[in-house]
Amino acid sequence: MSFESLSSDFYGFEATLTDREKEHLMALRAYLETEVKPIVNDHWNRAEFPREIIKGLAAHNATGLAWEETRPFENSAVFRGWVTIELGRVDASVSTYIGVQNGLAMGSIAACGSAEQRAEWLPKMAAGDVVGAFGLTEPLSGSDSAQGLRTTARRDGDNWVLNGSKRWIGNATFSDITIIWAKDIADGQVKGFIVPTSTPGYTATKIENKQALRIVQNADITLLDVTIPDSLKLVNANTFKDTAKVLRATRADVAWGAVATAIGAYEAAVEYAGERVQFGKTIGSHQLVQDLLVKSLGNITASLAMVMRVSEMLDEGTQKDQHSALAKAFTTSRMRETVAWCREIFGGNGIVTEYNVMRFFADAEAIYSYEGTREMNTLIVGRAITGTAAFV
Repeated sequence: MSFESLSSDFYGFEATLTDREKEHLMALRAYLETEVKPIVNDHWNRAEFPREIIKGLAAHNATGLAWEETRPFENSAVFRGWVTIELGRVDASVSTYIGVQNGLAMGSIAACGSAEQRAEWLPKMAAGDVVGAFGLTEPLSGSDSAQGLRTTARRDGDNWVLNGSKRWIGNATFSDITIIWAKDIADGQVKGFIVPTSTPGYTATKIENKQALRIVQNADITLLDVTIPDSLKLVNANTFKDTAKVLRATRADVAWGAVATAIGAYEAAVEYAGERVQFGKTIGSHQLVQDLLVKSLGNITASLAMVMRVSEMLDEGTQKDQHSALAKAFTTSRMRETVAWCREIFGGNGIVTEYNVMRFFADAEAIYSYEGTREMNTLIVGRAITGTAAFV
């Protein structure tokens, strides 16, 4: 299979990948185009996740690429960003599922777990045998999670007892484990726990009536005297700084996902512009439509350049919070513009899911907000610029 760069990669950024990375990307692209893309509109309409694709995604190494215990070959953070592009240009919800499974849940264990915890859980999760979720956000705690967590953890001999609630937890209606972040009542510090969802006192209730990322199964979680052994406490998750290590890496992933969502809408618009005929010619030959496409491509290209550099910095070990924060704030803002321009090209047809643009338009709203709002990310960057924190 020869490597073909996406038409939306106007400056050929993919050319920086190794031959092995390109080969993997093409195989994943073929799987997504043939097995996933044909079914996503139906599942989006029904607000259901196609669980039958979990094993296929795992078989094509969409999970486990970053971790020593599970990576199939040496690869870069830049390459893993391009995997996100392939997932997200087909469907943002499928990309979000992988982001939760691979980045947040596996990432928590990889960053904060012991060698034994990593060896036990990461291979199972990479293979799709264990589905994970990430429980940080709460009904009354979102942007202020560093100080505002109300879920508690209490040490009881060789066990921990968890009480509280979580909200907007992706994958949580069918996850086998959820990483729960809770405040230790003994020292007031945030700690992380691997919680099997079959544990008595743990319940997850699907959030209904979402109008974005409808395929993602978000849930409200209730923890009522959930008791787990000390072996399931993440050994190296002892303050919110440890939580932030996970978020720092995944925030850059969300930026890649925002670019992917813009690309998905753009590619649908380009295809439609070449097929739809008005006034005796395709609408792609009209100046105003070309203007919308060019503006969209400009946003995508600028955003790709930013996320490429952020991931290069991650490979170099120089990426800091403010770098991923700026990428998330910028790319999600440009995504919002782009999906609106692309939907506009479709006219009335653009609000019908079968034309493959409305999903991206709606899903963009969720991506714009999760993993740190634009406002919170600008405050992180503003602190780096001025040396002064303006969070409150």
